Order: sequence, then C-alpha cells, then structure tokens
Amino acid sequence: MRTPPRWRSVLAPAAMAAALAAAALASTGSAYADDHATPYPAHPAPAHGPQPAYPAKPGQPVHPAKPAYPAKPERPVHPEKPVKPEYPAHPEKPAYPAKPVKPEYPAKPAKPEHPAKPEYPAKPAKPDYPAKPAYPAKPAKPDYPAKPAYPAKPAKPEYPSKPAYPAKPAKPELPSKPAYPSKPSKPAYPAKPAKPEYPSKPAYPAKPAKPELPSKPAYPSKPSKPAYPAKPAKPEQPSKPAYPSKPAKPEQPSKPAYPSKPSKPAYPSKPDRPSKPAYPSKPAKPEHHAKHGKGEHGGKGGHEGHDE
Repeated sequence: MRTPPRWRSVLAPAAMAAALAAAALASTGSAYADDHATPYPAHPAPAHGPQPAYPAKPGQPVHPAKPAYPAKPERPVHPEKPVKPEYPAHPEKPAYPAKPVKPEYPAKPAKPEHPAKPEYPAKPAKPDYPAKPAYPAKPAKPDYPAKPAYPAKPAKPEYPSKPAYPAKPAKPELPSKPAYPSKPSKPAYPAKPAKPEYPSKPAYPAKPAKPELPSKPAYPSKPSKPAYPAKPAKPEQPSKPAYPSKPAKPEQPSKPAYPSKPSKPAYPSKPDRPSKPAYPSKPAKPEHHAKHGKGEHGGKGGHEGHDE
C-alpha cells in the first residue's frame, strides 16, 4: 500500500517529533540516574536574625558546638521540551443547503355551537303517609292468690341407744424367739454418783364420768308438699290493626327528545410538500495503515494486519 503525497508531508514531521521526544527522555533518564540517592530538598527555613546563645547553667558541663551540615548539591536544570510541530489545518466542511420553509397549515373551520339543553319538568310533590293507628291498652295483670301457711314441724323423737359392740377375740401368743448367743461382757463403768430423789408428783384427780347421751327418737314422716293453685288463664291479646295501603306513585313525565347534532364540516386537503434537495456527496476518506490485529485463533501477535 502506498501513501498519497498529500499525507506523506504530514507524516514526516510527526515521525521527527516522536524521535526528538524519545531522545529527550533518554537524556533526562541518564542525567537523573546518579541523583536518585539524594533526597528531594526540603523547604528553605525562614530567614531569622542570629539568636543569642543561652548562658550556661552553673554546675553543668559545656557541650561542644554541633558540626555544620554539608551543603546540599544543586538540582540539575530541567531540559527544555521540544516544540510541538503544528498540524496542518483541517479542510473546511462544505456548506449544507438551506432547508425549505415549512408551509403553513390551513386554518381550521370554527366549530358550530351546540343547541341549548331543554329544561326538565318539575318533579311532582311526594304525598304524605297516613298516620299510624294507636295501639289498644293492654289488660291489667291479675293478682296471684296468697301462698298457704306451712304446717308446724313435729317435735323430734328420741333416738334408741346404740347396741354394745361385741368383745374382740384374744390375740394369739407369738412363738418365742430363739435365744441369741451371749455377747461378751462389757467392762463395768465406774459407779456414777447416786441421783437425788425427786419429790413424787401428786396424783391427778380422776376425770368425772361422761354422762350417757339420750337415744335419738325416730324421725316422723315428712308431710306431703301442698299442690300449687292453678294459674289463671292469660287474656288473649287484641290483634294488630291492618296498615293502610300506600298511595300510588305518580307517573314521571317522559324526557324530551334531544335535538340532532349538526354534521361536522370536512377538513381541507393538505398541500403537497416540496421534495427535499439532494445532499452533496462527502469527500472520499483517505486510507489509513491497518492496525495490528489479532491472530487467527484470537491471540495477540498475529501478522494478518500488516501491509505486505
């Protein structure tokens, strides 16, 4: 592929500028190679006047003065950057043709006025309901008869005495236990002093004999419960009076017919728009060198994009 002579003049200064920039970077890198060990200079201290020395304290040794620090090396002068070459001016774009003026739409016809709605007739007045009849007075409740007096309870009879319980049989004697072997004799404790004799307690007086309770008398038979008097029959309730029939609903007047709507006028047809002018053809784009593309299997380093 050959480059046209117009673009060859543009590519030459660009290649020269790239070579100059690479040479400047290489020279600055070698200049700063020996200066990496030196730290960046700190900010200069503010300029103060000479401070008077403090008087030595009595009884303390005088320290020697500190040695002066060596002067810091001067920083190398940064090389000037190469002047960037001016690129050629882009060609001016062709002026687009003026757009045609949009035609005005025709004025729409005025809408016809709708006729006024007719007034509805007044509704008839609702008749009053008749008054409800009064309920008849209920009959008075009859008085219940007085309850009869209960008869007097008879005196409690004397209960007969309980019979004596029979005597329990004598408990049989248990067989005698066999004689256990004799335990070895315990050594005799020393004789304790004799306890003084306590005075004898007086004999408690004999309790009086409990009197025998009288035998319970036999209970008399309970009197039969008197029958309740028959309840008077309930008077019949008067039947409810029949409700008067509701008055007939008056017929509503029929609605008046609406007048027919006027027909809609037809819209005028739209005018034909002028056809758009053809746009000028764009200038042909110059061909660029193909970039390094990917290989056949998608990896980098393929040579399919190189020009031969």
